[in-house]
Amino acid sequence: MSVDWIGITLLLGGFLGLMLLRVPIAFALGLASLATALHLNLPLLLVAQRMINGLNSFTFLAVPFFILVGNIMTEGGISDRLVRLADVLVGRLRGGLAHGNVVASTMFGGISGSSVADVASIGSFLIPAMRKAGYPAGYSVAVTVTSSVQGVLIPPSQNMIFYALAAGGLPISTLFLAGYIPGLMLGIALMVLCAVMAKRHNHPLGARYTLNEGLRVVADAAIGLFTIVIIIGGILSGVFTATESAAVAVVYALLVTVFWYRSLSRAAVARIFSTTLTTLAMVTAIIMTSSVFGFLLSYLRIPALLAEGIFLISENKIFVLMAINILLLILGMLMDMGVLILLLTPILLPIVSKVGVDPIHFGVMMILNLGIGLCTPPVGTSLLVGSGIARIRLGSAIGSMWGFYIAMIVVLLLVTYFPALTLTLPAMMN
Repeated sequence: MSVDWIGITLLLGGFLGLMLLRVPIAFALGLASLATALHLNLPLLLVAQRMINGLNSFTFLAVPFFILVGNIMTEGGISDRLVRLADVLVGRLRGGLAHGNVVASTMFGGISGSSVADVASIGSFLIPAMRKAGYPAGYSVAVTVTSSVQGVLIPPSQNMIFYALAAGGLPISTLFLAGYIPGLMLGIALMVLCAVMAKRHNHPLGARYTLNEGLRVVADAAIGLFTIVIIIGGILSGVFTATESAAVAVVYALLVTVFWYRSLSRAAVARIFSTTLTTLAMVTAIIMTSSVFGFLLSYLRIPALLAEGIFLISENKIFVLMAINILLLILGMLMDMGVLILLLTPILLPIVSKVGVDPIHFGVMMILNLGIGLCTPPVGTSLLVGSGIARIRLGSAIGSMWGFYIAMIVVLLLVTYFPALTLTLPAMMN
């Protein structure tokens, strides 16, 4: 079968060209797909059907609820309670604020499911607090930004839902379980690095709490953390589907923040729903256009051509995974994480399947890899947000990031080449 290089150029070149012209991603995907479909003489009705099919999934219904519950808990003040809880748990250590930052991100990631939300919420008061305590500004940003990557691994993660959609409907509960151990591994690796840095640079000791003070903080934070129990417990017990658990979590989060914490006014609730609708509109547009884009990728045999190119060099599993990791790391520096998941999964999943990689394992590997991209310039959203909060130049933040980059790469390699780290927990629970 001959290769239609004009069609490939129109699809990939058109998309990249529009992106360079700063056309919004959804429009860039849609226009490049439309031009390619016209070149291929495909019926425009087929294009429309493919766009609708991208949303025609029960899994997709979970997306708006997870976005909404994350916004509610972020706006509702749960983040400062989690920071105090983290301070109670690890604050007395040397460099306690840094350790508390990582622990708070571990817990908050399990609620918001978003790295950027973690940085914006927890970082808004932890970065200034760390600077006031004597930590360098760049180091404060580095800890906050890299620990936030746990939010894309520890469930509920919106990006795992995107991967489940792009991979053809993988079970969300299995993906959620697979992210726990890698997410905790990342947190432990960062805490080890923080401990080394604290000893080397004599970082200050954290605050100490009395038993009664600590219990009050734990009780106050536990009410908000119960959101995670509703989501994960409901799914694993079989009481709820992922979509149903997210909907119940939204109701619970509203009740807790409005009536128990009393941290949300009516105006704030209205603002949260408005923000969620705006985000959902962007996500929906991207999913629709990426669906037809992915169809055209397959129609033009681009995944097969890429696989042939990789296997021409070597069919060794170690090499294939390393090559894909390098590709993802580079692309993660240049494009948004959610878009890359939707675009690359249909291309890369058939390749790794040929060398015996489990789709669940590959999903966690991909999400962790692209999560690192959130911390790298020029498009690293979490890094940009953290630098903005600290009011420092991007270069100053990057100068403090190298040790943290190494720690994240080490965890990525472990996750890549030891699939048991992702697959053991789902196997035990099923």
